[in-house]
Amino acid sequence: MVGKVSERVLLREGLERTDNGMKQTSWPEVTPINQKNYYTEYMKRDDQILALRMQNDATQPRRDAASAPGTAGGRLFPLPTDGIDISKIIVIHPGSQYLRIGFSTDVLPKTVPMCLATQFDHTESDEAEALPRRQREAAKTEQQYGEEWSKKYKKMSEDLKQDMRQNKRKVLPNSKELVINYNRRTEAEVIATHNDPLQVEWTDVNAIRTPALLEGGAAETVTATDTETTATKTGAPASSPPSAPTAFYGQEALRIPDDSNPTFRLRWPMQHGWLNEDDYGSVSSLYSDFEAIVTHAILQELGLQRVSSCRQYSCVFVVPDLYDKAYVEMLLRLCMTWFEFGKVCFIQESYAATCGAGYSQGCVVDVGAQKTSVACVEDGLVVEESRVNVKYGGRDVTEAFVKMLLFDHFPYQDINLRRRYDFLLAEELKLKHCTMNEADVSVQLYQFHLRAPHQPTYRYQFKTYDEVLLAPLGLYEPAIFDSSTKLRGRRKLIDRTYNAYDVDIPDDPVSSAQVAILALDHPSVLPPALATNGPRFGTPGPGGTGADAISTPSKDRTQPFSFLSRDLAGGGGATPSTSKAPSPAPEGTSTPVPAPYVFGAGRDTVNNGAASPAPSGSAAATSTPATGGAPGTATATATVGAPAPGLNGLNGLFPMDPLFHRTAKEIAAERDSVLPVAPLDIAIMTSIQNAAKGDERKLKDFLGSIMVVGGGAKTPHFTTYLEERLKARRADLVDRILVSRSARDMDEQVVVWKGASVFAKLTTNDSWITPFEYSFLGPRILHHKVLWQW
Repeated sequence: MVGKVSERVLLREGLERTDNGMKQTSWPEVTPINQKNYYTEYMKRDDQILALRMQNDATQPRRDAASAPGTAGGRLFPLPTDGIDISKIIVIHPGSQYLRIGFSTDVLPKTVPMCLATQFDHTESDEAEALPRRQREAAKTEQQYGEEWSKKYKKMSEDLKQDMRQNKRKVLPNSKELVINYNRRTEAEVIATHNDPLQVEWTDVNAIRTPALLEGGAAETVTATDTETTATKTGAPASSPPSAPTAFYGQEALRIPDDSNPTFRLRWPMQHGWLNEDDYGSVSSLYSDFEAIVTHAILQELGLQRVSSCRQYSCVFVVPDLYDKAYVEMLLRLCMTWFEFGKVCFIQESYAATCGAGYSQGCVVDVGAQKTSVACVEDGLVVEESRVNVKYGGRDVTEAFVKMLLFDHFPYQDINLRRRYDFLLAEELKLKHCTMNEADVSVQLYQFHLRAPHQPTYRYQFKTYDEVLLAPLGLYEPAIFDSSTKLRGRRKLIDRTYNAYDVDIPDDPVSSAQVAILALDHPSVLPPALATNGPRFGTPGPGGTGADAISTPSKDRTQPFSFLSRDLAGGGGATPSTSKAPSPAPEGTSTPVPAPYVFGAGRDTVNNGAASPAPSGSAAATSTPATGGAPGTATATATVGAPAPGLNGLNGLFPMDPLFHRTAKEIAAERDSVLPVAPLDIAIMTSIQNAAKGDERKLKDFLGSIMVVGGGAKTPHFTTYLEERLKARRADLVDRILVSRSARDMDEQVVVWKGASVFAKLTTNDSWITPFEYSFLGPRILHHKVLWQW
């Protein structure tokens, strides 16, 4: 190795180093920052965010006037309505079967069926098989519905008999035979049209209607084609020739005869709480039908003259608790670009229900027509991890009731729920005869009138026994419902949304309670860390959890599906835009930064073998309640998810099991392929336990304030039976469990809408979105404006 050469030697050899001061590059030199202590104020102040800055600027003149000399001590006196005319606020609550709309000052909303009829080659009853589905080649009526369904129905009937005997109720041994023999012999009685005072007025599709005269002599029409419904402002002169309408909406659409000429096809833009992608061929036609129904309701039910009049109004839209972001963004775009409302805000269904009933907190159970949602509300906010959405409702009860009647030789064997008049008849039979009181179960004689278009009226007499109770019991035995087509067409047209920072991570909201419901049938939907621990479905102890209870993950706020990177790395799921290092402690302190708590990520070892700190209460993780101990059903003790073989002793960070190598998109796709279905009492207990997070006081508070709303819950004694089921599951909290309907004797169907109308009148509502904000930020404004974590 050559030693160091002195400068004198280098000078003698002509190798002296000289420097003329010339820089080696023209790029400016950046002084390295001190990484131990650096700070930036970018996006740290409210005035740097457009939505917050505009909100502050809007209230600044009023604050200046209040603090001016001469005012009463400089105090702020807000206006009663904060500058908004409450008589010009429209509240809209769309559902799978009905649309409820009205002004915030109305006592009750206008209820419109969420459907429209457009000209088509054939009707919906000709296009698909009859409902309930039956095997026409079967020799006997009992065999038309399959052996599996027949066994379930007979088992439910036997369980009901045992419960009635235990409750000292009289049970005749031959009740079923009496019903079947009578229904077999009965025949229809023909009633002449002039002797029927309750004749139905069917819609005349060929009737000529004069267009409404509008201001300025213009006519506004809403037209729909068989492929795409479009709402246009025609501006046609008032003297334009009248013509037959090409589309019908709401009740008029349901009253169109199936054999009309021309033929009309009924369409429902929403099904099972989702946008109905199965019946449409393009996204534009689906959105246009939704737009046309809302437009028709605003013009016809609210009396607005033209769509452009909406600029003078504000709008409150009710959205589901577990929503698709694409659906909410579509509603925002509809309100801002088509209706051009002056202001728009969104409210979740459960929070609106508490506003309508006057509850400060509670567990809201919304039994709708085709979906049932459960969520806990605390301090005016929906607890995110408690949101549950199961896909059954009053429509499934109607179908099951008709199916049970047909199984017992219902005299009208040709009933088809896809036919419009048969669907209306089935809904009427369910509302009149279904009950959840065991004392009402006996052999009863009823009658109904079949009124079909272009036919005389037929009067039928029939007998029922336990069908009136077993059909609503399907909410606790969902296997009796037909769920074979509920996921058909899902994600066919509308893809899930993805994270703004990582396009491979789905961004639609997810809750730990919903994941637990999905894991009952498909444990593979759980995150990898929980899948390896083998979550089980066992009986919880008094504290709400047990050794075999299924633990559910905590939702990461910004990356809901990034379980792999979060659990394996031991981090808290930080977004790509934030640092993963913990914030520095204040000066003068020596408190170490604790390890991040992974909620429900296992009971033995968490975070490299260290015991995970548990929240207040006796349980360290939430659990899904057991299925045993409920009246009328058998006890289920089967294990839902067994531990995967060879995964208990992991050698290395990345095991070879496929669960650890699934991407977030694959996990989301698997969850989309699983239909969320669970007994109603299981769904409620799962929601409450995930909301309480081990806190015994919160658990008791939620169990003592369960509120049932929705049209599917109007069955007599619904709340009484639900309370008995919940008490059977938590015998240690019998005196705490209370299930009630909405306060003030309000109709369960309108509680959510009424709550949204109350919310619209609040003076402290900071969630209004203006067209100016939407023009700058688009759908991104929802992140700053909605009242929940977007």
